[in-house]
Amino acid sequence: MKHMSYADAGVDIDEEERAVSGIVSAVGGTDTVEFDGHRLVMCTDGVGSKVIVADEMRRWDTVGIDCMAMNVNDALCMGARPLAFVDYLAMETTDKEKAADIARGLRRGADIAGIPIVGGETATLPEIIRGFDLAGTCVAVVEHWIPQDIEPGDVIVGLRSSGLHSNGYTLARTVFTENGYDYSDALPGSGVTVGDALLEPTRIYVREILSLWNQVDVKGISHITGGGLRNLKRLSSQVCFSIDEPLEPQHIYAVIQELGNVTDQEMYQTFNMGMGLAIVVDSADVDATLSILAEHAGMEARVVGQVTGGSGAELPSLELQY
Repeated sequence: MKHMSYADAGVDIDEEERAVSGIVSAVGGTDTVEFDGHRLVMCTDGVGSKVIVADEMRRWDTVGIDCMAMNVNDALCMGARPLAFVDYLAMETTDKEKAADIARGLRRGADIAGIPIVGGETATLPEIIRGFDLAGTCVAVVEHWIPQDIEPGDVIVGLRSSGLHSNGYTLARTVFTENGYDYSDALPGSGVTVGDALLEPTRIYVREILSLWNQVDVKGISHITGGGLRNLKRLSSQVCFSIDEPLEPQHIYAVIQELGNVTDQEMYQTFNMGMGLAIVVDSADVDATLSILAEHAGMEARVVGQVTGGSGAELPSLELQY
């Protein structure tokens, strides 16, 4: 059986990285903007092809949470506290029910993140959009400058994800559809449908991280999104991020891997595999970090690895290197 991959499904991570590098090179600019003595950052992201699952399930009340999460979690990686959010909803045809459900999800996400939605735009574009697309922008203020000097001996703490979050859906959907599954079918080995498992909203980590960096000198935060463990390399090219004891991936990942005959290498560079956020701290701050995170109900966090000499990211137990 052929090994299914993200690239074969239509998304080539290497090509995306080259495209982004080209855009950054052409546009230039800086990571932050100075305003009245404050450093501001802006993050823009969307929900991706998860919206296709929402349309198929006719369940649109969770993707707003995803849109909020993808943006505010990115802001945290720059040491920035989210301040405000605007959204952009584009639809093939005007649908009041859909728009209202999406808005409820956005409102829920804003409540979890503790920020206001100060505006937005809705467009009906039948010649461009099939179904709908949802994106947003978050403005945040830098309060804890990161990444700092990360060095061998530092410790990596993993925060559990809620599921696939909002990345890798082109591969996930392809695996299920090419194996004859509808989103209303039961997910093998579970008590939920395929669609319900795929629509589990992205976890928002704002409250946990804000309380953490107010008490601990966090050296780096990585949002494990598209690219999987490769995201860790953005923190520093001078060290290796070794994930010695990874968090247990959710059941849906085992199903995707088996149905699609997906390699370990591909799984860990496409999906978060159970770890939505990775935090780097000094070894002396590990106990305090875990204690603070444990104060937040439902948050599973533990040491998953360490920073070593070399470069890149690795998962020694599976002999994976990125």
